[in-house]
Amino acid sequence: MSAEPQVRRHPDKQAAAGAAAAALVEALAAAQAEGREPQVALTGGSMGSAIVQAVLDGPHDQVDWSKVTVWWGDERYLPAGDPDRNDVQNDEAGLDRLGLRPERVHRVAGPDASASLEESATAYGHEMRADGSGEFDVVLLGVGPDGHVASLFPQHPAQRVGDAVAIPVTDSPKPPPERVSLTFEALNRARQVWFLVAGDDKAEAVAAALRPGADRWDVPAAGVRGRLATTWWLDEPAASGLPQD
Repeated sequence: MSAEPQVRRHPDKQAAAGAAAAALVEALAAAQAEGREPQVALTGGSMGSAIVQAVLDGPHDQVDWSKVTVWWGDERYLPAGDPDRNDVQNDEAGLDRLGLRPERVHRVAGPDASASLEESATAYGHEMRADGSGEFDVVLLGVGPDGHVASLFPQHPAQRVGDAVAIPVTDSPKPPPERVSLTFEALNRARQVWFLVAGDDKAEAVAAALRPGADRWDVPAAGVRGRLATTWWLDEPAASGLPQD
């Protein structure tokens, strides 16, 4: 079973990021109070960085960050330190100042640390099977104007790959063309899935993903849901295509 989507509207991007950040800290603290060591899948882009920054700027000491495990839903196949990598953007937003243990921060190998894109994806899948808990506490996802999530793009053959945790994505319609992405199956192994979306250029994609019966082949964002909660954290521009309450 998966949770039906819930929409949280906020006046602007900063307010949406702040609310999601506070909820993330609460979710991680609750997991630790239950005796679990939480696992989170982060996202890149401006909203991914905004929530990391908001966590750092807000109260977050109730979480023992040394016992939080971090993954990424996808990564551009670029060398370590490249400013276009999602992990670099998250680090610059403050991730590397939260007190996470480096061995618990699982980064996707780039061309400087792997022989090929395929090798990198295979290694990330093996790493997740070895060090993952089998279920994310929270998966954070951005959404592209075309409705893509992670590096699962509309009508792209990478969507069809099954029986895998992480896959190589070639010929991405958005540069760079080579990426590593978690699969729908991996992303859906989550207690909570949160979509973080800001900007009126995303309004059509948000409305399409939340439309009843939406097909993930055409709108990948419609294909990921959490077991306990599926939450869309939106600013008003991103929510502008939805019916008014």
